[in-house]
Amino acid sequence: MSLGEALSLGCDIWSALHARSPAPSPFMTWAWHRSWAEAAERDEVESSRVFVLRSGGGQTEALFPFRVFRARFRRVPIRVLGWAIGDLGCPDHLEVPALPGADLDALVPELERLPWDAVRLDNVGEHSPNVERLCAACERRGWTVRRFPLSRCPYIALPDSWAVYLSGLSANRRHALLRSERMLYGAHRVTLTEYAADRLEEGWRCLLGLHIKRWGAEGHLAMRALTRLHGKFASLLPPRGAVWLASLALDGKPAAAWYGFAVGDTVYFYNGGWDTTFRRRSVGHVLTGMMIRRAIEQRYRVFDFMRGEEPYKRIWTRVARTCYRLLLFRPGWRGTALRWLDWVSSWRSALLAAWPAGLATWFSWLSEANWYLDVAS
Repeated sequence: MSLGEALSLGCDIWSALHARSPAPSPFMTWAWHRSWAEAAERDEVESSRVFVLRSGGGQTEALFPFRVFRARFRRVPIRVLGWAIGDLGCPDHLEVPALPGADLDALVPELERLPWDAVRLDNVGEHSPNVERLCAACERRGWTVRRFPLSRCPYIALPDSWAVYLSGLSANRRHALLRSERMLYGAHRVTLTEYAADRLEEGWRCLLGLHIKRWGAEGHLAMRALTRLHGKFASLLPPRGAVWLASLALDGKPAAAWYGFAVGDTVYFYNGGWDTTFRRRSVGHVLTGMMIRRAIEQRYRVFDFMRGEEPYKRIWTRVARTCYRLLLFRPGWRGTALRWLDWVSSWRSALLAAWPAGLATWFSWLSEANWYLDVAS
């Protein structure tokens, strides 16, 4: 069925699968897909489909949202089957929404009937049992599955108290964090504002203003599509404090803003902004510390910084999870050719990285394989 028809099944059906998933992702919820459908390009939304797997009794056991689109693979144009939502909004930890006992083998024959050259599932979570079961079902039918690391997502396994968390940091980092907070409160009148559901619009304006002050027009949240996506997503999340939107003011002037959301036992830090006037006051770090402390006090178990290992994240944690790209090729001459092309390109890249530049140029002829396959296609 179309994505629109799958969304019309209602939030409850999607939420029931999400609640029982062994690795729930906020980006595989009804709220995210509904928001994406309002923000994405019309042709992307119209081409999105969802396989709905039902039990003999009619219970929905799994949903697989996907889209077939044109892309280049090792410089060769092919038809790719991937997640419906693509990479708009930088979704991480993606997983198939399914009940633990769902017969995912039943999805494979349906996938085989579609016109694609390769399946590419990006940003798959490190622990994604349903995706792993689906890949195992594909391998049983002769498909080839390859897995590549895409990004690292730093996170904190939250302890029972803020004091315990601080004790786990090095003495230097602990001292720097406490000193920044102490100096900020000593020099300014500090006001923390947390925006409830009835003030989301106000909080969003504050966030966007400070985000643009920090990053300019190239900032992630400055993109119109992302503003629509997150504005809708924040309005659709369930009430239990799911949207975390806060700002820090110094002497009545907004200095920093923080945006994230809580789903299950995890708080996700999505983005923020701060006034560069207060660069030396570490306002962003102080506000992030407040959010971590709040997550601990509300008994969340994980604080996820999401993709990217930027230096500021290493202030808070040194552990990270990996998100992966999965490539699946089915049997046949086309799949064999793409597997060979992938092997040649990977081998060439590894060789160029390992050998001195002068010697590696002798092997540049390997790139011609891409050109010949491009012509043949």
